[in-house]
Amino acid sequence: MDVYWSQLLVPAFATLFVVVDPIGLVPMFLSLTDGMDSKARRSTAVRATLLAGAVLLVFAIAGRAALDFLGISLPAFRIAGGILLFVLALEMLFEKRSERRAKNVEEAGAADTASSHDEIWVFPLGIPLIAGPGAIASVILLMSTHAGSRVEQVLVIAVLAAVLVLTLGLFLLAARLKRFLSATAIRAMTRLLGMILAALAVQFVLTGLKDAGIVG
Repeated sequence: MDVYWSQLLVPAFATLFVVVDPIGLVPMFLSLTDGMDSKARRSTAVRATLLAGAVLLVFAIAGRAALDFLGISLPAFRIAGGILLFVLALEMLFEKRSERRAKNVEEAGAADTASSHDEIWVFPLGIPLIAGPGAIASVILLMSTHAGSRVEQVLVIAVLAAVLVLTLGLFLLAARLKRFLSATAIRAMTRLLGMILAALAVQFVLTGLKDAGIVG
């Protein structure tokens, strides 16, 4: 169990937590659900999290098969995925990720009709704010890394579920957390998580290069 903890559970949780960024999503959720009553806000949070979970689960289960079908090797995907995560890390470090997310929120608010207001759990909250490209790539990478063990893959899915449950919990508590999550605190946390994600991304690239026989 100690091996699972140090080599699977902690790295997987760190990767998914940083990529999904539940804390950073709270202000976006509050902005998107502004004007909703508590029941509608709760429903939006639950449906968005379930949708994101379903999307990520599909990629977790079928991602490797899709790579094989397209003729993409695992080392190549690890390198590409690591580069993508590194770009996301740079966005977090230089505050570009929040700008991109804010733009998605603005696009959703631009068509603020009754129907679109009800569908924000699909776009942009469920996709791409929770289940974005980084999260999808991370899930496929983690599942592919542990492809030799069904137990380890189940643990990866369990970690994904834990991150999504945590995200949902923060959404449900968003109104109460609002006064504690200042813009300065969120920026500081985002940059710290960006550094962690950058290190994880480099590790994915190094592993891919090693598996490809490019480095020893």
